[in-house]
Amino acid sequence: MTPSQQAAAHPASVRHVLLHLVTPLLMCIGMGLAYMSAFMTPHPHHVKVAVIGDGPRVAAVAQAVQTQAGDALAVSTLPTVDAAVAQLHSRDLAGAFVPDPAKPELYIAEGDSDSSATVASKVFTTVAAVEGRPLTVTDVAPTTADDPTNAGAFFLMVAVSIGSYSAVAAIGAGAAGWSLKRKTGLALGVATVVSAVGAVLAGPVFHLAHHGLPGVWGLSWLYAASILLIGVGLHTFLKKWTTLVMMVLFVMLNFTSSGGLFQPALQNGFFGGLHGFWNGAGLVEGVRSLLYFGGDGVARHAWTLLAWVAVGGLTVGAAALAERRNRVPAVETPAEADEELEELVAV
Repeated sequence: MTPSQQAAAHPASVRHVLLHLVTPLLMCIGMGLAYMSAFMTPHPHHVKVAVIGDGPRVAAVAQAVQTQAGDALAVSTLPTVDAAVAQLHSRDLAGAFVPDPAKPELYIAEGDSDSSATVASKVFTTVAAVEGRPLTVTDVAPTTADDPTNAGAFFLMVAVSIGSYSAVAAIGAGAAGWSLKRKTGLALGVATVVSAVGAVLAGPVFHLAHHGLPGVWGLSWLYAASILLIGVGLHTFLKKWTTLVMMVLFVMLNFTSSGGLFQPALQNGFFGGLHGFWNGAGLVEGVRSLLYFGGDGVARHAWTLLAWVAVGGLTVGAAALAERRNRVPAVETPAEADEELEELVAV
């Protein structure tokens, strides 16, 4: 009699059902805490802006803006428009303002972050209003009509994430009798398929990537591979709890720190700090670098993703060593595999 037939013949106890509810309830708590703390009250913290020009008047404008904004902004001065545009392209500034009494102008890079550009626009629209002049806004790295809010890279990351972390439980339970080497090979194959789906969605389906699609696919593959390798390795130790841990690592902490909706300068220090090295941020910012900044900075984000792939490789290596030393059972029982698949469906 199979585990499913046994379950039908012997109805589950209340305790058994309640144990199955632990994972979704923990996910509910974790998701609520993570998402609400990260997204509910975005507030600028030391958003970098600049005033362009030299002389006492420029210094006075910069000082006045800094005094008015307090810790919300970090105001500097730059001598020329070219210097400001260079820093916008390297994504070191959210905006740069030319305090020309006749034609005040603000330079932004919408491709970096819609939210940060909005902060800069609000601040310097007020400054220009003091002169009684409308503010001219020049976007040096615009997004496309198919990605007007610059959230496309974030939603691509969400799609690839879901395909990757849900596949971990499917591999762990469905391929329970396989060797770790075989499961690792399958994981890399799944990463190829999931990242290809992401590339198709980003390219011909939704036209997020008007160019650079091979690079988008490559970054997506590194991202998916890192999640799948870490998950396959952790599954050796965590079994049915792997799904919960993967949700913590690659949803609760990942989506919230990716910079896809709000840049780290608009979030609290915890999520802003994670943005510097978490793999979701590596994918989102890497895709933006490819699509809107001519590849400037993409190497750094690719190295971030490669580091996560290396962590995945180390996790698989640790799992192989543990199985070889018989510290953990290499194979789940059929009942455990069925339970894990049930929890995956519930998620």
